[in-house]
Amino acid sequence: MGVSIVSTVLTHSAHAGGRSRPAGGSLHYVTNPPPNTLVLPGEVAGLGRRVAAIAIDWLACILLSRVIFGQFAYGSPESSFSILLIFIAEVTLFTWLISASFGQRLLGISVVRLGGGRLAFWRVIVRTLLICIVIPAVVYDSVGRGLHDRAVGSVAIRARRDHESGAARPG
Repeated sequence: MGVSIVSTVLTHSAHAGGRSRPAGGSLHYVTNPPPNTLVLPGEVAGLGRRVAAIAIDWLACILLSRVIFGQFAYGSPESSFSILLIFIAEVTLFTWLISASFGQRLLGISVVRLGGGRLAFWRVIVRTLLICIVIPAVVYDSVGRGLHDRAVGSVAIRARRDHESGAARPG
């Protein structure tokens, strides 16, 4: 028995608590999803967007490391370690405070709990450390959630834009 996934608020089947869409058709809002249904708080961010975001994060950390630790030769163990520490600090701090790393924020991605809302600090730390191990970040399920997201109950979604201010908001 598998788990079905609902990533939008509309479905083609009627549910007891749903209401019909005014424009007609057979679409209904889901208020009581069927059992074993994973309801996501928004549209899962695509793989290309997530890879680009982590590349932006890594490049920013390299540049920051070169500025702060210029005495280390690029490519040396000391330089590599400083880049990794800056990456861990950047991703952890930004994800905890604004629900997105620097690169994710630039590309309109938010990291939220499955039920919506910010992740607890400990979940952000565990998620970031799993990303640094790499394997959990490159192994993902049919929805697009990596093992690092599954381990802490999070999902990387496309952020909605606030039309008045132009700022990105989580799901």
